[in-house]
Amino acid sequence: MNRRRFLGIGASVLGTGALAAVAVPSAAYLFSEGRPGRLLSSDLDLPAAFQVPLPVPPVLQPVRTDGTNDYYEITQQVAKLEILPGVRTEAWTYGGTYPGPTVVTRSGRAAVIKHRNQLPVPSVVHLHGGHTPADSDGYPIDLLLPVGSTAPAAGSMDGMPGMRHTAGHDLVGERTHTYPGKQRAATLWYHDHRMGFTGPGVWRGLSGFHLVHDDEEGALPLPRGERDLPLMLADRAFAADGSFRYPSTDASLAVPGVTDDYMDGVLGDVILVNGAPWPRLDVDRAHYRLRLLNGSNARLYRLELDPQPSGGDALVQIGSDGGLLAAPVTHDAIEIAPAERFDVVIDFSRYQPGTRVRLLNRFGSGRTAEVMRFDVSSRAVNDDAKVPDKLAAVEQLDASAAVATRDFKFRRSRSDGWTINGDPYQPGRSLATPALGSIERWRFSSDVHHPVHVHLDHFQVIGRNGKDPGPWDAGWKDTVDLRPAEAVEVLVRFTDYAGTYMMHCHNLEHEDMAMMADFTVG
Repeated sequence: MNRRRFLGIGASVLGTGALAAVAVPSAAYLFSEGRPGRLLSSDLDLPAAFQVPLPVPPVLQPVRTDGTNDYYEITQQVAKLEILPGVRTEAWTYGGTYPGPTVVTRSGRAAVIKHRNQLPVPSVVHLHGGHTPADSDGYPIDLLLPVGSTAPAAGSMDGMPGMRHTAGHDLVGERTHTYPGKQRAATLWYHDHRMGFTGPGVWRGLSGFHLVHDDEEGALPLPRGERDLPLMLADRAFAADGSFRYPSTDASLAVPGVTDDYMDGVLGDVILVNGAPWPRLDVDRAHYRLRLLNGSNARLYRLELDPQPSGGDALVQIGSDGGLLAAPVTHDAIEIAPAERFDVVIDFSRYQPGTRVRLLNRFGSGRTAEVMRFDVSSRAVNDDAKVPDKLAAVEQLDASAAVATRDFKFRRSRSDGWTINGDPYQPGRSLATPALGSIERWRFSSDVHHPVHVHLDHFQVIGRNGKDPGPWDAGWKDTVDLRPAEAVEVLVRFTDYAGTYMMHCHNLEHEDMAMMADFTVG
């Protein structure tokens, strides 16, 4: 949408999140639980569900290793992919695939990843959930310009209040990111993070998994190998010619933003898992570890198995954004906001051979209510995996040790679009200056639905609206689902790396329309 034409909702949060006022009738849609955004329909016939086998992204091999580092190379390039059966779609990719190749690293070893940009646009790479020095974090104006560029990136941010382009550390052709690996085993992901254009970049394919392993995780009898599956959930819409359909204000992407109807986020009518529409997977009657990632721009999912196994508790959560939980948590359903990750174990031996188990999205309707299907095999297999009662040693941050309390209000402004504490994003203006190594209490409050992401370090949720954390808040998090007119409190401690980092809404359309803020750790 054109930011100078923002209408504003006029919603505010009082106290622990009571809704004060709503200025326009359409706000009722925006405040509906679990359904931010607007559906963008495809212009071609969609395939039947459960016909395409589930693809698994390839694992990227290092080009070389030494005593402490593993070195990788990724080329960002345009590729024609068969996402819908029989249809070719032009995608922006890491290494020619969507999702991009999975980077698998070991805690304590540095991953040094060189990106080469052969796309028609600048890019920025962010390792989401990575404990990363500032110069490798993917600050949104640290542009990697395409190979052969001789001038600054086309287009400025002058069409968006507060988002004028400020020179970052631009490079041409190639940029190397160093991830020291000073973090626990966890399911991370990498994606485009260019200021004003993260939404169309991710929508066109710029995302992939980055998995970290460690000895603590390796000592557990969890599912391994082909029964340890990363699953990236994403929704998309397609034009009649098979291209990705996206409601950009400017089709050339010289000016950021989406058209007015999609200011609260873009929802597609095709559900992809690892880049395949409504896929199916043949599974043994055994335990499987599913690393669930919501890679959608704006869609929330409420995931549930159908049929449920006898006795319920179908989804055994073992990990969150920041790695393993202290102990497993059982669920009948999981709500997952954009950028959140849930590691769950499903025991398919609880089903009879031949059972077809659908993974449903209870927040969806029509075709978007289904995600994928698991077809339970009748073959005899060995399965020595299990979920132990104790998973990992998880430090609990002490709220009484917090040296500061800070409030961050995620709102839509009448004049400036999506804001934090009333201001649209301006690179270089920090809203907080936490001291390295200190514990702080941060309070996030909302008007409408905002998944809030914090860079550099994970945090722990300690309350919602003055009450206990919710059922999906366990463990170390880097993204928290902030519901309409809600306040969430977290404890955070930034370690190891000083510098300027970010927090922002991970509804990518909100992010692109200025709902970001810097903080500087010193």
